[in-house]
Amino acid sequence: MTKRTEMGTDRVELVATFLRIAETGSLSAAARWLGTTQPTVSRRLQMLESWFGLKLVQRTTHAMSLTEDGERFFARAKNLLEDWNALEEEVRGSRMTPTGHLRVVVPHAFGQEQMIAPLSDYMRNYPEVSVEWILHDLHPNFTTDGIDCAVQLGAAEDPNTVAIQLAEVGRIVVAPPALCGKEHSHIGIDDLHTLPWVALRQYYRDEAFLIHEQTAEERRIPIKTKLYTDSLYALRAVALSGLGACIISAWIVADDLASGRLVQLVPEWGGASLPVYIVYPYARYYPAKLRSFVELMRDRMPSLTGMSAPNKQRSVSG
Repeated sequence: MTKRTEMGTDRVELVATFLRIAETGSLSAAARWLGTTQPTVSRRLQMLESWFGLKLVQRTTHAMSLTEDGERFFARAKNLLEDWNALEEEVRGSRMTPTGHLRVVVPHAFGQEQMIAPLSDYMRNYPEVSVEWILHDLHPNFTTDGIDCAVQLGAAEDPNTVAIQLAEVGRIVVAPPALCGKEHSHIGIDDLHTLPWVALRQYYRDEAFLIHEQTAEERRIPIKTKLYTDSLYALRAVALSGLGACIISAWIVADDLASGRLVQLVPEWGGASLPVYIVYPYARYYPAKLRSFVELMRDRMPSLTGMSAPNKQRSVSG
């Protein structure tokens, strides 16, 4: 399987390139995933087809598809390559020494602040792994974008992925002191509707949904929202400016509460916690760089500021 071709490329590499072409649907996307050039990918495909004497990919001006031979080859080659990678890792002992390049997609605010500490720990623990830290709030296309894993806030619903809940993000009600006066501690749940509000548009519009920490009682409070945003940083900034009260992730305002720039209202109530998942595609084989990243995140995330261990965990391992 590893015998070198006359052009210096081994057959494992040729098969891996073909699989990326088939999965991404184009030479250019496969090249991006593999970190090489489109001409190199095209040349590898030609070498593989020449080796087997088969046409594996049908290319036209506007589309690319697998031939009948290509479909049969793809079905067998995917399992074969996964078995080969697992064998190679076991023989080399690299299960204990993760190596390679890890591409991770994380939400903007969360990835810029909250996750930097565990990321730094991971890179110190595994210096032979390089990381591409991609800030993006939308769910990635793992195959096309060449992503190893993603961290998601909120429900993980794609049935084609492994989703492991890492933690929960607590959300609290805060306001600028000038908005509430000196008697903010006397503001109760039934007084919240009298305040001006700012909100994340994906969660709150005309009402605030709050849960009592001790009794689990639920209340829906009608609110007058002065500003909606899709940015957690913008929400914090407008709250600090005095524009209104808001329900916000506890971690991002921890320093503001400690300094008195913001105050917490109705501390016995809070917004529904947001689950934090790490998500990656199903596979028969997972490289050590991914396994070690998942393990470290599961260990570290619940202990971060404003986070807690998940109450319920959906974990599927390949």
